[in-house]
Amino acid sequence: MAENTQDCPLASPLIVAIDTIALLRQFENSGIYSYSIHLLREWLKMAGAAPPDFEFHVFVAPDDNWTVNGFTSSHLHVHETRLLTKGRRLFWLRGGMAIHTARARPDVVFLPTAFLSLPGRCAPVVTTIHDAIPKRLPLGLVAHARHAHAMTWLNAKLASKITTNSLWSKQDLVEIYGLDPEKVEVIYHGYDKGLYNEIAPDPEASAALLARFGIRRPFALHHGMVELRKNVHRLIQAWDLVMERNKSLDAHLVLAGRMGLGHEQILEVREASPHRDQIIFTSALSNAELATLVKNAFLCVIPSLYEGFCVPMVEAMACGVPTVASNSSCIPEVSGGVLEYFDPHSVEEMAAVIRRALEDSELRGRLRNKGMARAAEFSWERCARETLRIFAETAARYGRKHPRLALS
Repeated sequence: MAENTQDCPLASPLIVAIDTIALLRQFENSGIYSYSIHLLREWLKMAGAAPPDFEFHVFVAPDDNWTVNGFTSSHLHVHETRLLTKGRRLFWLRGGMAIHTARARPDVVFLPTAFLSLPGRCAPVVTTIHDAIPKRLPLGLVAHARHAHAMTWLNAKLASKITTNSLWSKQDLVEIYGLDPEKVEVIYHGYDKGLYNEIAPDPEASAALLARFGIRRPFALHHGMVELRKNVHRLIQAWDLVMERNKSLDAHLVLAGRMGLGHEQILEVREASPHRDQIIFTSALSNAELATLVKNAFLCVIPSLYEGFCVPMVEAMACGVPTVASNSSCIPEVSGGVLEYFDPHSVEEMAAVIRRALEDSELRGRLRNKGMARAAEFSWERCARETLRIFAETAARYGRKHPRLALS
């Protein structure tokens, strides 16, 4: 292992080793990538602005340059390892990560997701388990479901502390994995407030983006993976009903995001639609393009069968886009019960709620105002601070150093 570290002048900082495999390029459009990168950014900002009580150790492949894109700090130690290069990652996942973290002599090991690496027992382990999707949904709706469940079960047992992102997910994890409720702490996620906010989108950028995909206003939007778990196929069927029952409606349904598990079936549903010319797939967009698209939406629809937190919903609410959503899993909890909800298995009910939101300006106003107020309660800074608190408490419980950093 080649190691490139910077001297750290801190007096007895708490050393946190972070499994940064989730920051590999292959995960760039995933929720675990977003979660990992936002936490690390917030921690480095805090380390530079407060008493330096934490020291972070991360692991990268020799050819990976993510550390030069803003990740520089005297509180960040970067360890290069060839086990994270393509073709060798299996060794990292099945023991290499445990060996490398042990060499860093950490006080706490942090896994931003439970279904990738095995952490070893060199220090107390804090693991984030985002949801119980591998067990709560049918096998055909979840990629590598058996493997994800097995790894999640193992890491849930190995972890000293588990964080999850909603009360609903905590309840599922306690029930499925037989965990002590005291072992699981809920820490809500945040969203990128620099991109998703009330600021009006740039008119020229908006016009160019909409023209690129042939999108007319108004349009209803779903952003996220185009996969069966997200229930996009039923959303298309509901859109057909909306269009049939209001033939004067001239609008598009825009599905923004990369293709996921079962997208072939979704494309077949779209091809069978009598309104297929009004249903637009954008594929993956850059962060700035996606935020521009969200801000231009007339309505956002969240039809998902199961979510652990649902960042896309919060992003739309933060932009003041009227949002309607499934009543499943954590969605009513995270949205604070302020949206209009439907049974995600009922195409009829979904269509009725979408149509009412499209046609009722007073309803859209309520959804806009209440949605923005609820979204303002979430932030990556708060998520990062609460997670640092968990690190400190976990280290102290095992007799390790307790930082004096104010975490309230």
